[in-house]
Amino acid sequence: QANVAESGGGPVQAGRSLRLSCDASGYTFSSTSQAWFRQTPGKEREGIACIDSNSNTGYADSVKGRFAISTDNAKNTLYLHMNSLKPEYADMSSCAGSLCPASCSVYAIVYDYWGQGTQVTVSS
Repeated sequence: QANVAESGGGPVQAGRSLRLSCDASGYTFSSTSQAWFRQTPGKEREGIACIDSNSNTGYADSVKGRFAISTDNAKNTLYLHMNSLKPEYADMSSCAGSLCPASCSVYAIVYDYWGQGTQVTVSS
């Protein structure tokens, strides 16, 4: 049974960095695509970063240049390096993985496995 679980969220001051981790199991992590999503209360879930099996990456405009997605296939772990965090970033960040090989995408429909999320709160 596939499972993904995030960790690393918490409170952080604006301008600082944070690294989220996502431990995956039960599916072929290295051969499929992974992504990070965020959800602010009252807003639609937004895909912010993706990575495919060829290490191609993609980012939402809102985080481009500040966030970096990466994987450690030996550990089946996905990371999101969040730099220069902004005060308005107070979201539940979730990771997601695809069952089948797929191109990097920030669209939720591509992904089959979802974590419960980890809360990130940025204070000014």
